[in-house]
Amino acid sequence: MRSVAFTIALATASTAAAASSDTIEPSARDSIEATCFDYVDGQLEGDPERVARSLHPDLAKRRVLGETADEKLGLRRMTREELVDLTRRGALKTPKEQWDRSCKVLDVAGNVAVARAETPWFVDFFHLGKFGDRWVIVNALWYSKRKETKK
Repeated sequence: MRSVAFTIALATASTAAAASSDTIEPSARDSIEATCFDYVDGQLEGDPERVARSLHPDLAKRRVLGETADEKLGLRRMTREELVDLTRRGALKTPKEQWDRSCKVLDVAGNVAVARAETPWFVDFFHLGKFGDRWVIVNALWYSKRKETKK
């Protein structure tokens, strides 16, 4: 009996999650996607101003490292300024014909949203906030697809 109740609860939760992403207002989806593409395309173009406008001044950008010499739950941390500087230096600048990127809005609740961006080099999950009429990325958790080189 418990397994039947659990299965029904799980199916209901899955349906609710799918329904919420399907019911996102088109204008919100378009605005959030535009912010996401400012972030991604700005990096691929090497355009620091475009990247900067997509980010909250107090951005928290992190990547899971796992256990390190200094931390049990190690994170690579990056500020807005560091990300904009990497863009300025062309860290991910890529010829447009090689772009393979996507941005997908996962959910919206009032003035907060979750989105996913992907390129051949990284996957980012964003928490976005709406300030006035403008959506900006407040938090980003990313996964690096390319192999890190040891220094």
